[in-house]
Amino acid sequence: MSDRRISIVLIDDHSIVVEGLKSLLNTSDMVNVIGEFTTGSEALHFLEDVYADIVFLDINLPDINGIDLCRKIRTLLPDTKILALSNHTERNIILQMLNNGANGYVLKNVSREELLKAVEVVRKGEIYFSSEINEIIAKPNRFELYGIPRLTKREKQILVMIAKGETTQSIASSLNVSPLTIETHRRNLHFKFKVKNVAELIMAANQCQLL
Repeated sequence: MSDRRISIVLIDDHSIVVEGLKSLLNTSDMVNVIGEFTTGSEALHFLEDVYADIVFLDINLPDINGIDLCRKIRTLLPDTKILALSNHTERNIILQMLNNGANGYVLKNVSREELLKAVEVVRKGEIYFSSEINEIIAKPNRFELYGIPRLTKREKQILVMIAKGETTQSIASSLNVSPLTIETHRRNLHFKFKVKNVAELIMAANQCQLL
């Protein structure tokens, strides 16, 4: 590589985010943005032919989950560093990115100074987290402390259907049982996960990697 600057590829489904990142990074003489993509497939195709020192990777992409793409990039380019860039602060998502080969995790509200610091740190082979991410990783969720709730086969089935947005009536119709039976299962799920509503239930189930 004739250019000694750090070569960077940006992958985010919002072009305005990509442009913003590029503007922030281009204020530094030490980096060179060599590729900007809003889909994972285009980025992967590019990375098969062009080496990048660092890839900034969003989790929400239109064609592929960023967590899966992280693993693909790590397999394809073991020497390339991957910095997750996201608004997601769920601990299980952060850990999944790390398990799939990410070298760091920063939030999208990152400042220019922190962005460039992250680039320097991961380029040296170290791990970098935003301060908020550090706190999240250091604090285990209650399921890690007390264990994942034990669900019956029927409860798992209904949990998945709830997560898909199905109503009590539609679940009852699909399973050929009464709505009252489904409501009983719902109450049991809320009790086992210690949650108050559907949104909390889905979040808790995701933390336990049951969805």
